[in-house]
Amino acid sequence: MRILVVDDDPPSVKMIGFLLREEGYTVLTTNSGPDALRMLNEEMPDLVILDVMMPGMDGLEVCRRIRRITDLPIIFLSAKGEMADRVVGLDVGGDDYLPKPFEPAELLARVRAVMRRAEAFAFGDRLNQLTVAGVHLDPVNNVAVLPDGRQVYLTPIEFRLLHYLISNAGRALTHDQLFATVWGYDYDGSANLVAAHMRRLRRKIEEDPSNPKRLITVRGIGYRFAAD
Repeated sequence: MRILVVDDDPPSVKMIGFLLREEGYTVLTTNSGPDALRMLNEEMPDLVILDVMMPGMDGLEVCRRIRRITDLPIIFLSAKGEMADRVVGLDVGGDDYLPKPFEPAELLARVRAVMRRAEAFAFGDRLNQLTVAGVHLDPVNNVAVLPDGRQVYLTPIEFRLLHYLISNAGRALTHDQLFATVWGYDYDGSANLVAAHMRRLRRKIEEDPSNPKRLITVRGIGYRFAAD
């Protein structure tokens, strides 16, 4: 597996590179957004670890541009650890967000979780097709076909989240249930991480994301998919 590390802080790049190589990953590095986009096309990495605060093109803009062309997994790193900053990173398309400074073991755990999902999709261990309330999920192409025939392309995280909700249509699922099933590791801020991805899903499949009819918030519990 090839991991692209994008960070303008040399000590950080050196440390992350050492950790990942010790785990057996091939590591590519760059210190700028434009170079990251170039390497994305030339080197075809399997995962991007992306620092938010870089001069010129910051990590958020790099993520936006990556999301225009691929659903490649992205883990954000940032010294800005406030929840609002994490939510922004997730809203623009990040799969996960780890504030600096972080424990090496935590970074490796998140990388392993992301790569397990990527490997599952790459080698055919896919989720089954589902059709509920006119919404059809195509796991081969990570596509949701809506009742009006519109096709919506989802990232692997978005697809797994929607699949789990639709599989349990009508049932309220807690933040912890959603996080444990979709992300696959423990995280204290799971409610905020799930909420950020739910906002992205609503923008893609709801006619009016501010007044959702399918992806319903169940206050004090979590979310449910309304099949009626």
